[in-house]
Amino acid sequence: MSATPIDTDTVADVTTSLEVCDIVKSFGAVKALRGVSFTAHAGEVLGLLGDNGAGKTTLVKCLAGILAPDSGQILINGSRAHITSPKASRSLGIETVHQDLSLIDSLDVAGNLFLNREEIRGPKLLQWFGWMNQPQMRRDAKATLDSLHINIPSVRRPIQRLSGGQRQAVAVGRAVAWGQRIVIMDEPSAALGVEQTRLVLDLIRQLQHRNILVVLITHNMQQVVEVCTRAVVLRHGTVAGDIAVGPESARDLVDLITGAV
Repeated sequence: MSATPIDTDTVADVTTSLEVCDIVKSFGAVKALRGVSFTAHAGEVLGLLGDNGAGKTTLVKCLAGILAPDSGQILINGSRAHITSPKASRSLGIETVHQDLSLIDSLDVAGNLFLNREEIRGPKLLQWFGWMNQPQMRRDAKATLDSLHINIPSVRRPIQRLSGGQRQAVAVGRAVAWGQRIVIMDEPSAALGVEQTRLVLDLIRQLQHRNILVVLITHNMQQVVEVCTRAVVLRHGTVAGDIAVGPESARDLVDLITGAV
């Protein structure tokens, strides 16, 4: 894969599908996932909902290659996906925005945007030593962020000197720029202001326009109604409901989350 972020107008493979089949994950005596199954397709924005402890983040970590399920399968386009590491997840076209953002404070914006995809320059001997093409990476990073309307003062600024909202925007922008098939966002607008939250929702719509599957984990029911096409509700590690989302869905979703139905 090229080290340059993909064109943000690129349309993903229309056949992309994600199948989560009977995923089980335990931590000692605690059963975080108890046979979770659902299917999602390209162009969907799937809300993954549930109260704290429902299993959402554990499932995300299984998809991202951070945790290995105890049993069950993950299928992409009908083929079993062996997601044994974050690198393996990315190689399958899955990008994840974690709650902790997975940014490196000591690196600048460009370095974080190209994290684990650094562009190497020079003759083959120098490339073997990993000499990075910093000027090209900075140019590409600025072009990518500008195309996504993400306003960062400078791509050379260290991440630790950015505001919380700017850091969140960089993490989301990285997923949008590199996402090929599936983008998973775990509370991407947490602690953001109104304008920054609007930017995140607009980026989600851009992904949908590119026919990429978005899995959105959020507690904000208004955002679910606004951008999600479907919602899967987890409760105590099992699927409590899988419904189409419409303007009047919020009450039904809350009932599923709380166990009122």
